[in-house]
Formats: sequence, structure tokens, C-alpha cells
Amino acid sequence: MRDDVRFLGGVLGDTVREQAGEEVFDLVESARQTAFAVRRSEVDRGATFDVLSDISPQHAIDVIRAFSLFALLANIAEDLHAERRRAFHISNGEPPRDGDLARTWEKIEDSGDSEAGWAALRRTARVVPVLTAHPTETRRRSVFHITRRITALMRERDKLDDGSAERADIELDIRRQVLLLWDTAIIRSQRPRIEDEILTGLQYHEATLIDVIPKLNREIADRLDTERAVVRPGSWIGGDRDGNPYVTGEVVGFATSRAAAVIQNYYDEQLRLLENELSLSGRLVEVSDDLIALADDLVSRGDDEAARRDVPYRRAVRSVRRKLAARAAAHTIAGVRVPVDHMGRAIGSDSDPAYERPEDMQADLQVIADSLNTVGAGIVADSRLSTLQWALRTFGFHLQALDMRQNSDTHEEVLAELFAVAGVTDDYASLDEAERVEVLLRELSYDRPLLGARAELSEQTEKELEVLRAAARAVDAFGEGVIPHYIVSMCQSVSDLLEPAILLKEVGLLRGAPDAPRSEVRLIPLLETIEDLAAGADILRDYLAHEPMRKLVASQGNLQEIMLGYSDSNKDGGYLAANWSLYQGELELVALGEELGVDLRFFHGRGGSVGRGGGNSYEAILSQPPGAVRGALRITEQGEVLSAKYSEPGRARRNLEALVAATIESSVLNVEGLGDKAEAAYDVMADLSRRGREAYGSLVHEDPGFIEYFTTSTPLSEIGELNIGSRPTSRKQTNSVEDLRAIPWVLSWSQSRVMLPGWFGMGTALSDWLDDGGPGSAPGDRSARLAQLRELNATWPFFRTTMSNMAQVMAKADMGLAGQYASLVADESTRERVFSRILSEFELTRDVLLEITEQSSLLDDNPALARSVRNRFPYLEPLNVLQVELLRRFRAGDDDPLIRTGIQLTMNGLATALRNTG
Repeated sequence: MRDDVRFLGGVLGDTVREQAGEEVFDLVESARQTAFAVRRSEVDRGATFDVLSDISPQHAIDVIRAFSLFALLANIAEDLHAERRRAFHISNGEPPRDGDLARTWEKIEDSGDSEAGWAALRRTARVVPVLTAHPTETRRRSVFHITRRITALMRERDKLDDGSAERADIELDIRRQVLLLWDTAIIRSQRPRIEDEILTGLQYHEATLIDVIPKLNREIADRLDTERAVVRPGSWIGGDRDGNPYVTGEVVGFATSRAAAVIQNYYDEQLRLLENELSLSGRLVEVSDDLIALADDLVSRGDDEAARRDVPYRRAVRSVRRKLAARAAAHTIAGVRVPVDHMGRAIGSDSDPAYERPEDMQADLQVIADSLNTVGAGIVADSRLSTLQWALRTFGFHLQALDMRQNSDTHEEVLAELFAVAGVTDDYASLDEAERVEVLLRELSYDRPLLGARAELSEQTEKELEVLRAAARAVDAFGEGVIPHYIVSMCQSVSDLLEPAILLKEVGLLRGAPDAPRSEVRLIPLLETIEDLAAGADILRDYLAHEPMRKLVASQGNLQEIMLGYSDSNKDGGYLAANWSLYQGELELVALGEELGVDLRFFHGRGGSVGRGGGNSYEAILSQPPGAVRGALRITEQGEVLSAKYSEPGRARRNLEALVAATIESSVLNVEGLGDKAEAAYDVMADLSRRGREAYGSLVHEDPGFIEYFTTSTPLSEIGELNIGSRPTSRKQTNSVEDLRAIPWVLSWSQSRVMLPGWFGMGTALSDWLDDGGPGSAPGDRSARLAQLRELNATWPFFRTTMSNMAQVMAKADMGLAGQYASLVADESTRERVFSRILSEFELTRDVLLEITEQSSLLDDNPALARSVRNRFPYLEPLNVLQVELLRRFRAGDDDPLIRTGIQLTMNGLATALRNTG
């Protein structure tokens, strides 16, 4: 890895010297050397500021770009190093590790209860990574493609001898790519449209997921003895309109159609290759009657090329291609390539029948596979054809499930207008909860729309209905799997869940009946705040107490999904309280599901950062409460995490495998490990949570100067100018922390290297509990209580993961740099009071964490991250220093456009280097 870093850094340095000049190169080198000297405590922290304080805006941008691109290239080197370590581990015959499915199968076999576990998994297994448009990953698609090429070239370089002509050619090509990278704008000049975000999400399918997921599904299915596709991709991009005014019906149509085009093009390409491969002659092998019928179908439609009469398998595959192409034509799917034969001629005709359902195409592919198996060519069917069949099971004709999401307040406003226009009730908003539920249930019992064709509606209501009409059109075109979920943000009552049901009924996605509405779209409450999580079980109990809704859930496989929001609960009550509220809320919901006989599936709305639920996914899933997984899991993937996990096939495979492995283990094995000590452990966590929330709230919600400190010591306002996403940074114009979106909240603290959402309040909670004890604490002195927490850290995955994730985020914090950001706060008393509070809490949290974990440093249990921090963090220092300097100039009134651009570039560079900041 050191060789890779030195080589890529050297290539970048040469490029900087050639393109930006010797003066810029000397500045970069001086900043780099000074930053390393600061890290070695050879010079004071102010030395880096001295080097860069008088820099011109243009030179600042060049220096920022250099360090940002180095971070990008360092990511490549680290990822390749991880690949080599894994390959070495496998080639040496070492046993599989946690997170590998091979290790999971061993654990289940060793448990002695494997058959019962297999039976449950065959019925429930489902793992859905959901790509979301919350991009702290600010890279453009062009940069994505260049870095993929550099990665591929570095792999080739690794295979060649040093000094060889072939290696020299590869290194020259790498230099070309780095030059392209230098001359490519890293950030966008304009805020991206949602269509850009949709295409960015789809690039991960094209790069890795389409190839990786079907093969993984086949391996899992072989082990479980099932034909179900366990891993299914999902997306929010284009369907999530909560606080995003730019999501329209047109956008929903674009998202679903472009996804369908991606998978249609993949199917046709695989079929084209299969057609070329299946050269079996009808004169040499017997052919089944069904295959002959499929092949001769072409003749009946005017395709009777004499040269192809002797190759029935090719003709059969051609028939499949034509029916698939006819499907695209029938639904006018934009972006679908015209299928061509080996001569480049378009195939198909207007008279070709079109596939209506994926099952129809699957049946034709099975005819080909059965015939190949009959003639002893099963090994041929077991390759590309089998993979194609698994792709069809996995992706259908829609590629990914697009979730719909909207805020409950919007539903209320829209329904109030619809009911008034339809004469149902003049003032729905004035009704109390019981009256609302009565009106909603009555309307659900009618299988008729509320509106006539000429109803005149407000712009907002018409827009909401058009989004849902577009969803209904997508279901008609691509099947029910394309829009399977409707998520209700800020769901705080039964009426909040019933209101979107009326809207779905209005567009035909839910059918009313006297006592049993029916729909393929699941209504999902999103529990976001700590109070909502505490009330979640009561809301669901009341909802399912109404017979029509209980029957609706029964018609959907007796499965009710609940989404858990990590971001707002953290912003609301701090890291510790949020994590415990989620755990406790799941426990209560699991108990309710068992009581009512309803299967529950949890959808985890995790961000990349620890402050938004991030961290190691495998460990996070294993730390879920007993009964919370049960073979099924949905989880959001977002921001720079997408690139880190899914930009390369090997990494995509490992990350998906880890999700599946943890889901299976949590479902089949007893991973909580508390036994009869569970209640005492829960009491400890409840008490710690209360203390942590109080400590967090005393600063974030009660200190009168906190908002001023936060908004001026971090680049919060400037984040709104960074073109990282189509969504506004706040739900509404306000200075309230509560109304701020989670991304700018977390990203601001990450940029200023405080990382406050990932640890603040934990030190006070742990230290005070150790000093005076509380419910569930061990009797005796502090040493006895310390031993109790150490035991929880050793035996309870939830507690251990909570501590480990906190250690990781604290290792990325830097209180020295945070102090420089604090200097941006004009009011001296506010600055000194708040920063001293943050600094003392950080030091207390670090000390008590090390005491409980018995580690000498924060990253003793994570050597890979420790190595990354040690190697790359000196390169972050100039980015932070320049961000502070440029923020100071910008806020002093310097209106040079290069100042603003420089600030935006530092944000990008730091997000790239830290890798899980938002």
C-alpha cells in the first residue's frame, strides 16, 4: 500500500507541477511537510496556518484540489490493499471470517439447530439495500468513471514486474488518467437535478450490482434450497419527496423508466451473447418439442433466415430477444437500445408479441435450459443462461423497487382539500384524531374515487396526485414490484397512516371494499424522533386494531414494515439516547408483533456517519434486539458510502455478503448473548440514555449561545451553496436545530472535525453512572460498576458496537482543528463557553471509553482504520486550514467568486478523505 500511495502521490505531484506551476507545487509540498511536522508535534499547529494564511484565492484552489485528489487516490490505494489482503487470506487457505457467508453457514451448522433455521429462512429471507439521494458524495459521474479506470489500471500494474515494458505502459496510462482527473471539475457548477441523482444511482447498478447480485442470490438459494431471490435492490431516488419540492410525476416516470431501460439493455446484451454461444446444431443433438416451438415462432412472424434453420437454440434465444424488444416498444421505455443481430441489423417487427410479465420470459428461458439439460448440455445451461434467469428473478422488468415517501403534514393538507372538494367534510384539519380515523375508514370502504374529472385543485394537491398517478402508471408498465412501499415521515398517529391510503386509492393503487382494502403497496410508518420511537408500538397496535387495516396487512403476506429513523432521533437526543431508543422501540414492536401474530420487517434509515446510524453494517445488524431481524432487512445506503461499498465488483460482493451474513445470523442464532442478565442490562442502558440525553440537551437545546456557535464555527450556511443534492438543507426557513436536515447537521460537525453527533453526552453519562450507579448497576464501589460495563462490552453486541462506533468517530475528530473553527465565532464569551464544554466532554468521553474497553488508543480494535488515520490525516490538515481561512475572508465580505469555490472544494475534499461524513 505504501508503494501505491507513493506512486500515485508522485504522479499527482508531477501533474501539479506541470499543470499549475512550480510555485503551487512548492506550496503543496510546504503544506504537506508542515502538516506532518504538526502531527509529529515538532511544530505548533499554527505553523500550517502560517504557510497558507496569505495565499491567493487561485493558489488556494490549486492547493485544495491537489490535497483533495490525493485523498481520492489514497482511497484507491487503501481499497486495493484491502483486496490484496483478502486474496492473500483466501489463497493461504485461512478460515472464513465474520461477514463471509461461508463463516455464517459454519456457525449455523455448529449451532445444532440448522434445519429449523433453514426452514424459517426459506420463507422470510430478504435483504434490500436501498440507494438514497443524500449525497455528501459530491463527485460527478465523470470523476467516478476516471477513478474506476485508475483502479483497474492499478490492479494491472500490481501483476507486472517492476521495470517491465508492460508496467511502464500501464503507468503511462495512469498518468493520463490523473491528468484527466486534474483537468476535470471535481464539483458541479450548478445544483444537480433529481434526474442527475437518478442517473448517479443507476451507475452503481451498471458498474457492479447487476452482475454481482444475481450470482450471490444463486449461491444463497443453493444453500437454502429455494428459488427465491434473497437480495433485491431498492431506491429512494426520484420517489422521496419529503421536503423536496422538485420530485414530480415526471421525475417518478423518469426514475422508473430509466431503471427499466438499464435492466432491459442488460437482458438484451446477455441474450445476444447467449445467442452467439448456443451454436448447437439440430443435426447433431435432439431438441425438445417445446424448444422447437419457441424457435419456430420466428418463422410464423416472418424471420426465416435459411442460415439459421440448423441452430434451433439460437433461433429460440432470438425469439426471446424479439419479445423483450416488443415489450420496450409497447411501453415506450426511453433509453432502450435497439437490439441488433451479428451483422448490426435491427431485429424484431411490429407484429412481435410482447412479454407482459417477467414470469413469461422466465418460462421461455426455462424451455431453453430444460432442453439443454435433456441433451446432456447442462453445463452450458449452468453458465450465462442460469445467471440470466437469476437476474430476471432478482430485477424483474423494473430493476429496483422505488419507494414513495412524503411527510404526514402534507398528507393532511392534501386530504383536507380533497375532502372539501368532494363534500366529505368541510374542515378535516379541525377534526380530532378519533373523528379523522372515522372519516378515513369510511372513505376506505368505498371503492370509488373522491374526485370527478373536472375537479379544480390547488397546485400542491394536483402535484401530489400527479406523483401518485405516475407511480400507478409505472406499476402498469413494469409490474407491482416497481412501487412496493409508501413511507410516511413523521408518523405520529393512526390517521397519519390512513391518509396516504386514501391517496393511493384515488389513483388505483389501493382498492376499497366494504371491510377489506387491498393493495400491493405497503404503508410504512417512519418513526424518527425519540418520542415517536417510544410511541411506535402504541401507534401500530391502534392501527391494526381496525379490522380493515388488519385485513390489508394479512393480504400482504401478514407482513408489516416499520422504518426506523436514525438521524432525527440522534439530532433530537444525542448519540446514546438515540441508539437506546431505537433498540427499546424495536423490542416493544417485536413483542407487539408476537402478540398480534403479525410478522414485522424493520427498515433502517442509516446514513454514512455514526451520527446518522452509520458504522460497520455487519456489526450493526448483529447488535439488533432479539427477534428484530427474522430473515428480513431493509437498509439505506447513501452518500460517499455508496462509492466506498459499490463502485467495484469485489467490494460490492463483500458488502452485500456481509449484509446477508449478519441478517441470517441474527435470524437463526442467539447473538444478543445476555441471557437472564438482559433486564439488568436494559436498566443500565435506560439510565445511561437518560443521563446522556440530559447532557446533550443542556448544550444543544438549552445553551442560549449554541445556535450562534454552531452556525458560525462550522460551514453550515456555506453547505447550502455546495451543489451536493437537489434537496434543500432545511425543511423550512428557520434557525432551529429541529428543522435542520440531518445531512447539513452532521456534515457541518464533520467538516469542523468536531464530529459532535457521534459522541457528545456519552462521557458524562458513563462517568456519572460509574460514580453514583443507578438502576441495574452492580452493588459496591466504582470498580464493581466498571467491571459491569466491561462485561457488557465483552458480551453484548449492542453495547460493544455502540462503543466501537463512537471510538471510530472520535478518532476522526481533531480538537486542535476544532479550536481553529471556534475562532470564527465573534462573541468571545459564547466561543469560550461552548468550545470549552465541547473540549472537556470530548476528553472525558475518550478517557472513560478507554477505561471501559481497556484499550490504549481509540482504534486498538480497528487496525485498518488506525492505519488510515495515521497515513492520511496529515493530508487533511491543509484542507481544514484553508477552509477556516477562506471562511474568514468570505464572512468578512470578500466577494471574490474564487473564495466561494475554494470553500466548496474543501468540503468536497474533506468528505472524500473522511469517507463517512454524512
